[in-house]
Amino acid sequence: MDISAYLVGHEATIRLGAFLSVFALMGLWEVAGPRRALTVHKGRRWLANLGITLLNIAVVRALFPTAAVGTALAVGERDWGLFNAVAVPAPLAFVLSLFALDLLIWAQHIAFHRVPLLARLHRVHHADLDFDVTTGFRFHPIEIVLSLLIKFAAIVALGAPAAAVLVFELLLSLGSLFNHGNVRMPEPIDRVLRWLVVTPDMHRVHHSVEPEEINSNYGFFLSWWDRLFGTYRAAPRAGHDTMTIGVRNTRDPGVCAGLLPLLALPFKERADDFPCVRSELQRPVSP
Repeated sequence: MDISAYLVGHEATIRLGAFLSVFALMGLWEVAGPRRALTVHKGRRWLANLGITLLNIAVVRALFPTAAVGTALAVGERDWGLFNAVAVPAPLAFVLSLFALDLLIWAQHIAFHRVPLLARLHRVHHADLDFDVTTGFRFHPIEIVLSLLIKFAAIVALGAPAAAVLVFELLLSLGSLFNHGNVRMPEPIDRVLRWLVVTPDMHRVHHSVEPEEINSNYGFFLSWWDRLFGTYRAAPRAGHDTMTIGVRNTRDPGVCAGLLPLLALPFKERADDFPCVRSELQRPVSP
């Protein structure tokens, strides 16, 4: 059996099954071993975060029925992109595509912090007053669309294999559920694991209101890029239990935990209080 063909042919089933399984596991973990006490009513937040997620799914399916994997299949049929123009062994093209796409997401994440118009959109993700598994898929629909267009362009340029794109999409979505989890992990395990992937304690630093902390730890799956490019920060100055989550000047639960206010947020408030757009920020130094 051709494993790649099987994965691509059953994309929707695989992605939905994996998403629901990891979401359920992370939700149970958060109940059994929470890292922090929540500050906003969980039902209210989850209703808003799940609502914006369902809206994003509907928008993506309406605008891009075949999404990233379909783009990769079309690219392969037409022999577009680097890995179709240059003789590269299939396993190597697979691995290099995963690395390149993950690096792209890291760089894109920085752009959505430092370009003011993009930061307006990304504030919806950061304006969550708590940090848990649902924060991992709380993004404004326009940001989702722009992110997909950037990803499509990268897939075309690379000539990324469809199987690699599917695996990357799985790693990205499941990794986001994991590293946004409000879960307590033994420190020795976290310390070893974060040399390879972004852990919840590592990514939580990025959701701090402090400028030098929100301006760090941009990775979504692989943790290497932050270490390599000097944007890694080991821990929040105030400690994980007492750090303040969210955006400094957007603290109203009615805005931060309401579906319609979240959709309107980029158009009603400027991103001046989103620290990464400030030119005076210096690059963070790991403690």
